[in-house]
Amino acid sequence: MEEFLSILLMISASLLLSCAVRVAYYIWWRPMKLQKHLNQQGIKGNPYKLFYGDMKEMVRLMKEAWSKPMNLTHQIAPRVFPYFYDLVQKEGKLSVIWSGTTPRVIVNDSELMKQVLSNKFGHFQKPPVNPLIDLLTMGVSTLEGEEWANRRRIITPAFHLEKLKAMIPAFSTSCCELIKRWGELVGPRGSCELDVWPELNNLTGDVISRTAFGSNYEEGKRIFQLQKEQVILVLEAAFAPYIPGFRFVPTKKNRRRMYLDKEIKAMLRNLIQKKEQAMKMEESSTNDLLGLLLLQSNNCNGVLEPGTNSNNSGLTIDDVMEECKLFYLAGQETTSVWLTWTMIILAMNPSWQERAREEVMQICGKNTPDFNNTNHFKIVTMILYEVLRLYPPVTALFRHTYKKMDLGGISLPQGVNLLLPTLLIHHDPQLWGDDHDEFKPERFSGGVSKASNDQNAFFPFGWGPRICIGQQFAMIEAKMALAMILQNFSFDLSPSYTHAPYTVITLQPQHGAQVILHRI
Repeated sequence: MEEFLSILLMISASLLLSCAVRVAYYIWWRPMKLQKHLNQQGIKGNPYKLFYGDMKEMVRLMKEAWSKPMNLTHQIAPRVFPYFYDLVQKEGKLSVIWSGTTPRVIVNDSELMKQVLSNKFGHFQKPPVNPLIDLLTMGVSTLEGEEWANRRRIITPAFHLEKLKAMIPAFSTSCCELIKRWGELVGPRGSCELDVWPELNNLTGDVISRTAFGSNYEEGKRIFQLQKEQVILVLEAAFAPYIPGFRFVPTKKNRRRMYLDKEIKAMLRNLIQKKEQAMKMEESSTNDLLGLLLLQSNNCNGVLEPGTNSNNSGLTIDDVMEECKLFYLAGQETTSVWLTWTMIILAMNPSWQERAREEVMQICGKNTPDFNNTNHFKIVTMILYEVLRLYPPVTALFRHTYKKMDLGGISLPQGVNLLLPTLLIHHDPQLWGDDHDEFKPERFSGGVSKASNDQNAFFPFGWGPRICIGQQFAMIEAKMALAMILQNFSFDLSPSYTHAPYTVITLQPQHGAQVILHRI
């Protein structure tokens, strides 16, 4: 018995020692080794702090910056990215912060950023994330390798220009309903104050519901509401160190996360099954994104039941659900904030608002814009691009080195995260001139490639093989919505508006976007 206990104690001690060594490796030896390597390459930053790294200080500065509004200027980087902005000013184009025990290299250089995003060999992949973050979506934006290539191949035809043209009536219907609603709010007085942020959020929600699923915003509203709550819970998880297995601990927030995931999937599964049945009975159009996705998937050996081996062709029901989650999340958020900042900036610049209105009236009159009309909008397009430059909906992109990589002559070891700060690149005076923080749509009069000192300095939709698949969809939607608003209303900033850009996945107005609408 004593011998057995001795053996048991030896095994227990060995296990504890092994665990202690592994913990020491991940929270101290490995980070210190990576820090030494990066410093030798001339990449500087704050020294590694045990376990949390720079996260506590980063969150503190962010909360402090977001606790007060800013002046009515477009110099928003110090408020949106306080920690990153200060570090880049101090350390230059390449610097490092610590996200827990992982170094995160900030690549504030347009050419190097392009090299990372253009890599076709999968060496710069999306970083491994807290599993709780995956609850948002496991769609094409998060996949890698052959799985990503197969999914992208299946989805791409749904975004071809001819398919998008067929969605114009859905865009038009949603925009007409918005204009009608705003007309009723303005009423006999001819003007009213309105927070356009939730209004435009509803508009883009309605558009994505109609074009993705053939329904309208009211039918999809519950999914949107659940996803918005899930985003908040996921962001909380993203800013905290993750302990393996923690997602299985039944805390109050974990239970809520799992409940939301289950509810969203159940609603989407029902929607997909109804769509499949209607398509089989030839009672539903295949012009919406879901119909096109199911049709294209059927051409690739069909939509498969969960657990079925797809052999890299076709999609499972779960795959389609994840793409639907991505349609809802990305399709609504990015375009709604883009339109919101456009209205805020045009309210601040009435001369550009009037120039855009004159162009729309000259091309369309009071008629509803169609696809051909939007192709002839030059001033409107310049304005939309300049808003994307100053207020990119996605302020940064992230990648990870899965092997030792060379980037611009600098050696990056395996296991490093890269932060590609779109917002800082878009506000870089070396690329955009001394007026980089001013609203000057004329920068884009010669097109995107001639707008800056570097033709590759504009990244609102990403770059390379993984460039946003829905960029044409978003551009057509934004042009149509803005044109119809300009046809029917002029608008000024309300005295109650508070300028406070901040990030909640996308770059949003923290306290709303209040304007005074005037009927034309």
